[in-house]
Amino acid sequence: MTADLTIALAQLNPTVGDVTGNLALIRAARQKAAGAAEIVVTGELSVSGYPPEDLVLKPAFLDMIETEVNQLASETADGGPALLIGAPWRENGQLYNAVLLLQNGIIVTKRFKHLLPTYGVFDEDRVFSRGPIPGPIPFNGVRLGVMICEDMWREDVAEGLQESGAELLLVMNGSPFEVDKPDQRINLAAARVGECNLPLAYINLVGGQDELVFDGRSFVINRDRALKAQAKAWEPQLLITNWLREGDGWACVDGDISPDPVSGDARLRGVYRAMVLGLRDYVGKNHFPGVIMGLSGGIDSALSAAVAVDAIGADKVHCVMMPSPYTSQESLEDASEAAELLGVTYDSISIKDAMTAFDTMLTPAFADLEADTTEENIQARARGMVVMALSNKLGYMPLTTGNKSEMSVGYATLYGDMCGGYSVLKDVYKTTVFAVSDWRNKTLPPDMRGPAGRVIPERIITKKPSAELKPDQYDEDSLPPYEVLDDILKNLIEGEQAIPDIVERGHDPAIVRRVWHMLDQAEYKRRQAPPGVKISSRAFGRDRRYPITNGFTNLL
Repeated sequence: MTADLTIALAQLNPTVGDVTGNLALIRAARQKAAGAAEIVVTGELSVSGYPPEDLVLKPAFLDMIETEVNQLASETADGGPALLIGAPWRENGQLYNAVLLLQNGIIVTKRFKHLLPTYGVFDEDRVFSRGPIPGPIPFNGVRLGVMICEDMWREDVAEGLQESGAELLLVMNGSPFEVDKPDQRINLAAARVGECNLPLAYINLVGGQDELVFDGRSFVINRDRALKAQAKAWEPQLLITNWLREGDGWACVDGDISPDPVSGDARLRGVYRAMVLGLRDYVGKNHFPGVIMGLSGGIDSALSAAVAVDAIGADKVHCVMMPSPYTSQESLEDASEAAELLGVTYDSISIKDAMTAFDTMLTPAFADLEADTTEENIQARARGMVVMALSNKLGYMPLTTGNKSEMSVGYATLYGDMCGGYSVLKDVYKTTVFAVSDWRNKTLPPDMRGPAGRVIPERIITKKPSAELKPDQYDEDSLPPYEVLDDILKNLIEGEQAIPDIVERGHDPAIVRRVWHMLDQAEYKRRQAPPGVKISSRAFGRDRRYPITNGFTNLL
């Protein structure tokens, strides 16, 4: 009977569709683990990247995966570590989200995901077939109970593995980041350990994939539910874990623990690092040379610029101030100071001439009509034109700067400030924007490419927000105070609460009803917004699919 086992947890950053590149990451992990581990375990669908979406409907893509995986399997005949990897896999005319054991030059066995998530951002049941509750995988005298991500979220699969003789549980995951989700994973893993009296190793992906960000944090919990090993958050890592048979079961006896820093606000740290990694990988994996963005002197653009610099470096961030006759001297000074603190390229291009040209063009058509938001939107669209022109000329991706509060209620201009290829604040409420900005001025997280110390001028954080599209204009002229607005929005969006329930929290019924109406009316704008980093449990996009034509509001 085997008395010891070494398992390498390979926390990788794959790119969806890049089969060759992803297999290179797996090969590198195996080479690094040679002599230190008997088996290398990766995250969910590490061969294809996660989520592959409709790529798995292309036969040529699946053909390539099968050819390359068989080649990788042949390489395990060299006597080095075995591999337990995730891949889309065809079997008997069905397509599965699969785990494959590669050892001794062949694909030894396969297991298929049993629970296919179809909520939030997940839609696996659309492309994959559901596998049966799996049995253990024999490996070097140990029966490994392998689960794939969602399989751990309910007790069925773990209990089935325990009943069929599994001796330890391995969970291969593609679990995207959300605020508070790291604790949720630990709690669920501890629940499965308690139910089955088996130790558990949890292997996650890391990196950005479109709107999703994977935060890593792979870990091991023993039967006593003590944390015995933990990989870094937000970074790739090969975590070697050593296991011994103790009495009637197995225990991890040696593994590094890389906890998050204990200082500072963990929620704000998670939000910021998710934004940085999401943008870094979106720019890098899509091969953009850099980003171009408007820098207005307001807090949203200042924080977006800081995230961009921390993500890809100041030399790849090009900021442009686009003043109008309504732009205050304070904003000019604040934008300039923000650019100087960050060390970015900074231009100033006035939109005054564009405003004059549009006024001349439209005056006959607007005869006898009062000025309104139309003229304000023209300013925003002139700025959008400038940013898009610079993007076309320089090849840089335009970065938008709108936050979740504004996007929720439509406080944004289509084809104006919404022009862009990506948004780091899309799922971040305005009150969180203020808090994260203050936090970043006091904290330099690991792996940042920007400077330490203050990166956002203090006046930007303390002054009243304004779009500066007309004289003496402030956001709170059109919106409730952000503390009120954000609380209402969180309960409407994340909580799906009814108006009476939100009113009971102490809010004015008329304000709640007005915010509800603005939220529903702005759906058509959000459908045309660029992708952005998912932070919350209900980000705009695949998380929240509401009809644009919607008569339900009229019934309230």
